[in-house]
Amino acid sequence: MKNLLNLLVLSLFLTFSTSCTKDSEDVLKLEDITIPETKTIEIEIMELINAYRIDKGLNALDHNDLVKSQAFSHSNFMAEAGNISHANFYTRKSFLVNNAGANIVTENVAYGFTSAESVVNAWINSDGHRVNMEGDYTNFDVSAEKNNQGNWYFTNIFMKK
Repeated sequence: MKNLLNLLVLSLFLTFSTSCTKDSEDVLKLEDITIPETKTIEIEIMELINAYRIDKGLNALDHNDLVKSQAFSHSNFMAEAGNISHANFYTRKSFLVNNAGANIVTENVAYGFTSAESVVNAWINSDGHRVNMEGDYTNFDVSAEKNNQGNWYFTNIFMKK
């Protein structure tokens, strides 16, 4: 029984001592990023978000390749993991601060929507996501990636320089 308890304590220690440190230790380098070609659904999402912002009296946002790289890496990560999350957000944010001159970075994620309109409408109808869409930003980009089952994973990152 004592060995089992020691094993449990050791396992908890290792879990808590390693699982939360990876995000702060990961350093993305400019030469390690991927900027994929923009898909039609991603263009439609960006157009719908800008139309929404303009309708609210806000500035349209410019796309940014470095933002795109971070959105892509996260959508791809979620699709491969089969899980929607904001995992490693601070790594993405730090990369954009250090390489794109960002002062503010935020993101919206989504899963399973089948059209640009459906994902943008879901973000508009969610208080937290809508706040991000209406924020004081200069740039944004989006990535939509499918997993092996054909389900879409979306990451929309907003940035202010």
